[in-house]
Amino acid sequence: MDLLLLSLGFICMIVGVFGSFLPILPGLSSCWVGLLLLYMTKAVENNYWILGITLLITIIITVLDYVIPAKGTKKFGGSSYGIWGTNIGLIVGILAPIPFGVIIGPFVGAFVGELIFDSKNHKRALKAATGSLLGFLASSFINFMFCIIFLGIFLSVTWEYRNLLF
Repeated sequence: MDLLLLSLGFICMIVGVFGSFLPILPGLSSCWVGLLLLYMTKAVENNYWILGITLLITIIITVLDYVIPAKGTKKFGGSSYGIWGTNIGLIVGILAPIPFGVIIGPFVGAFVGELIFDSKNHKRALKAATGSLLGFLASSFINFMFCIIFLGIFLSVTWEYRNLLF
């Protein structure tokens, strides 16, 4: 049973790392489930501090994944139309079967939203769309870094208890 939980946990970790930059897959939450599965084995001693802190980080970063692109749009002078365009573009980008739709969607959404707000000011719309793109890239980078940290914890704990797990 321990080997099954360890295997499922490792699969969750790999899915989480890929999901950190492919929004179709769950990212950090999948990595956290991988850690949880590891700590559910009989061989590994429960550490509620690690599980609690990583859960808190997962919740905070998951919320920030939706906030950071919109804040990037606002920081670069975007209006509420641009922020809504960013969020709508992100959803369309995830669902659209185009390559890099998740990057293109928020950019185009913010640009179109700003053009709806002020159709004469293309420069401002482009600046707001750039802010959206930078916000999305920053969010993905943060997500990826924490997925790698969670994977490191997983591998470290697995190595520590290798004699009991295998």
